[in-house]
Amino acid sequence: MRSERPVALVTGVGRRAGIGAAIAERLSADGWLVACTHWQAYDARMPWGPDPVQVGDFSVEADLADPSAAAWVFDRVAASLGEATALVLAHCESVDSGFLDTSLESFDRHFAVNTRANWLLMREFAMRFAGPHGAGRIVALTSDAVVHNVPYGASKGALDRLIVAAATELGPRGITANAVNPGPTDTGWIDGPLSTTLRTRTPLGRLGTPLDCANLVSFLCGPDGAWVTGQLLTSNGGFS
Repeated sequence: MRSERPVALVTGVGRRAGIGAAIAERLSADGWLVACTHWQAYDARMPWGPDPVQVGDFSVEADLADPSAAAWVFDRVAASLGEATALVLAHCESVDSGFLDTSLESFDRHFAVNTRANWLLMREFAMRFAGPHGAGRIVALTSDAVVHNVPYGASKGALDRLIVAAATELGPRGITANAVNPGPTDTGWIDGPLSTTLRTRTPLGRLGTPLDCANLVSFLCGPDGAWVTGQLLTSNGGFS
């Protein structure tokens, strides 16, 4: 599988309807060799259920709540495709609960998956990066949802701060780091009444699609995005 094509690692590519799958397909179309991670046990316990997809050039199942997963995943990618020069963090734990009914176990798992795993993946990527200076890319998917979704929103807020730190500290290594907030995106979780409400609140009058997010990630990972770093970019049709 090795070639002169650059290698991108996209996490959270477990569902055909998901944002991760759209990103992987778009980067493949852009000419990247794409490695993906997925964790079917998460989708199996969520209301939408499993929707397996095979995209990219290499895929591995990994529970990113395991602190040892980051190094193991990068080892597998390097052995199969080569060292990655782009890292797209599209995985998440997202189980709705509020201030008073969030369990300790749920809170800890959200931070393990959405915050700690992202730090470990970014750290592993930076330590291994040996591409041309300025060619390294980190893009994380974030969210400003937090009301009645406290552990998810809090863990994403911490991820935002990690991105700001990564942009500054990893810049000298030739790596950019940005976060994308795609807003409400139609990946199968939006029912009829909620769809109507969200469309009404969105100036452009429609729901976001996975491809909307994938297009922005494509730009940030490509050469035209080389001067953009340390940014928390909201791309949601004016919803916010």
